[in-house]
Amino acid sequence: MATSVAKKITSKTRRKPSAKEVRLKLVYIDFWSAVKFSFLISVCLAVVGFIATILMFIVLTQTGVFASLNELFMDIVSGDDFNLSNMLGLPQVAGFALVVGILNIIVGTALGAVCSIVYNQIVRVLGGFQLGFTSS
Repeated sequence: MATSVAKKITSKTRRKPSAKEVRLKLVYIDFWSAVKFSFLISVCLAVVGFIATILMFIVLTQTGVFASLNELFMDIVSGDDFNLSNMLGLPQVAGFALVVGILNIIVGTALGAVCSIVYNQIVRVLGGFQLGFTSS
């Protein structure tokens, strides 16, 4: 059934659509709606990234991966004054994940705004996307 709906939408004939089928064109994206939406998506992704980073750090610490890396590093450097585990603590990793999350929020929001502006300019030339909706 999906292929028949797609064929009806793409056909160039000017017949009247059935009562259950709607053909719409997306010709404008509101700038502030796009900014708000991209901000919320960026915040959600930043929270997920922050939590995933903390959980991965905890798992790698508990399995002894960082201890093995620290021993390897100490063998390479061959000195006792510098310890890798002092640099890779939970506060440092959490702070780094927080800074990356904030930067991702800023960049994601700006990209959403730029994409809405670019889409609105492209629509002036091309006419927008034609979408078909049907009720089953």
